[in-house]
Amino acid sequence: MDFPLSFWDISLWLAVSAVIILVTSEVVSPRYGRINILINRKRLRNVALGVGILFLVTVLIRIYGIITLL
Repeated sequence: MDFPLSFWDISLWLAVSAVIILVTSEVVSPRYGRINILINRKRLRNVALGVGILFLVTVLIRIYGIITLL
């Protein structure tokens, strides 16, 4: 039985997730509608950058795979 997600699917998922989290971190207010819930924008932005870096790593792995086939 094969794994249902390919490397391409995971890379695309990471890219979309990074963009969504980064946009959310820029748009959302620090107090999200409720008084007792605080959203740490800096931490959310750091998570978005981390996911973006993971996406770039997957891109580099793909490029390395293409280069080694030549």
